[in-house]
Formats: sequence, C-alpha cells, structure tokens
Amino acid sequence: MHGHTGILTIEVEDTVNMGVNMVYPCNEINKIAWEVLQNFDHALVLREDDPLLPAILSVYEAQGIKDGAPNNMQKGPAFKTELATAYPECRLEVTKETMTVEGMIKIVYDLLKDKLNIVKITFTSEVNGATEEYEPNKNLDRCPLCGVTLNENGVCPKCGYKK
Repeated sequence: MHGHTGILTIEVEDTVNMGVNMVYPCNEINKIAWEVLQNFDHALVLREDDPLLPAILSVYEAQGIKDGAPNNMQKGPAFKTELATAYPECRLEVTKETMTVEGMIKIVYDLLKDKLNIVKITFTSEVNGATEEYEPNKNLDRCPLCGVTLNENGVCPKCGYKK
C-alpha cells in the first residue's frame, strides 16, 4: 500500500457578490470542500471489490477501531454516493472505481456539486494530472453581506443575516 499527495483546484462561477466584491469567498470554498474531503486525508482508499477489504475490516473489528478510535478527531461526515462511501470513524474510503486523478475529480464533483457552482476541477498528484470542466447550473441564494450560501431557512451560517 502507498499514498499520494495531491493538489486540488476548484473553480466556481456566479455573479460578483457586492457585499464581498467576489464571486464566493475563497476561505468559505475551502471550508465547504474540506468538510467532506478531509475524510480522504490520511485515509486508506480501496476499491469496493478489493480482495483486501474484508480482511482489513476484520482486523479493524478485532482491534476495536472499526467504529472509531478516541484519538481520531479529524473526520468529516460519513457519506455514501454512487461513486464512494466514507467510513470516517476508521479512516477508510471505499470507491467504485480505481482511484486515479480522474476518479478523484468525479468524486469531488459528486460531493460538492450541490454546495458550490463548480465550473472546473483540476487535480494533480505527482506526475499525473487531470481537469474536468462543468456547465454552471446553480443559482445559489447568497448572503448580501458576506457572500456565503444561505441555508434552507434563508439564514447565513456565517454572519446570521436573514433573508
């Protein structure tokens, strides 16, 4: 088993929000992305048909860490999509396809497409790199004061503005 370090670039598109004089606050894009993508940080990533998966889950169960270790504080929410399933408690990600830079882009888009108006994702890892472009398809209702997407109740999660 081995690991890779990569650089992920997410480009979003929308109208310029006059409250912050930008399309979307960069630090907020980082927060939104990190919330789900932190599950991949220092995680074991295996394909769902990997013959090692049952053995690893068995070892995790025997060691009492399948449902998490008390010192595992850096984890995002569990998720299950068509492309991947996150088991953040035991730092395991199970993917449908072999994890490539192209595969990582698919997973990232799938996880973030409803949260950000993504038009381009680039992922590079060592000598490998890929880019995928998307049509902007969201009209996000954003806070006029800080540019962050309003929640389902029309409230800004950052500054408390109410629509």
